[in-house]
Amino acid sequence: MLRDSQIQEMKQATSVDQSIVVPNVMLRTSFTSLIENNFLHYADFPIILINKGEALDITSKFFKRSFDIVFSLVALILGFPLFLLVAIITKLSSKGPVFYKQERIGLHEKPFFIYKFRSMYIDAEKFGPQLAQDVDPRITPWGRLMRKTRLDEIPQFWNVLKGDMSIVGPRPERAHFIKQIVDKAPSYKKLLTIKPGITSIGQVNFGYAQTVDEMCERMLLDLQYLQGINFFADLQIIFKTVKVMFQGKGK
Repeated sequence: MLRDSQIQEMKQATSVDQSIVVPNVMLRTSFTSLIENNFLHYADFPIILINKGEALDITSKFFKRSFDIVFSLVALILGFPLFLLVAIITKLSSKGPVFYKQERIGLHEKPFFIYKFRSMYIDAEKFGPQLAQDVDPRITPWGRLMRKTRLDEIPQFWNVLKGDMSIVGPRPERAHFIKQIVDKAPSYKKLLTIKPGITSIGQVNFGYAQTVDEMCERMLLDLQYLQGINFFADLQIIFKTVKVMFQGKGK
């Protein structure tokens, strides 16, 4: 562990008021390369610098919420024929309801139900919560295609209109996994100070996590997002998400 004297030395080396967070999870080289410009390295420890204070001021919150409402309404109206087609295929492809809801943890640790087109067989998690895997027998053939193109996430535009979510923000997780993440990386709670999103920088640059350790690694990208939330950064993440959808790189 870093000694207090080392922490103070690093604080004095910076000219702005910042907090220093030492991740509990050591990063792989391939992952570090994605965000190395946002890290300091001290005694072989990766260090993230996170500015103190709210991630969004009142004005930014207003514009972000306005954008969320307009974007969601346009997406739902213009995309209705596609959404209807996806719903029909979902219903015909396997037994079970069209939609699937699951409790997630949102802003200020408030639980809410997230909505998706059902991509799994019914009773897929009768033995408890599980993370998706590359070869996952719980997922239907049609569900696998929806996940690759992220079409299963479409109903979350309703979550955005309700105010539970934003278009861009850290992906919401289940309480079951949040507890495990926080045990390894307490900094995760910082992500609960903003609304979760349909897409995130962690989602497009890291992808889906198959283990809690990978969830901790992806968290570091989302912490990076908190440092510079702005309209143009959100647009860039949205464009990257659309690219992932057309390339079928989801899971």
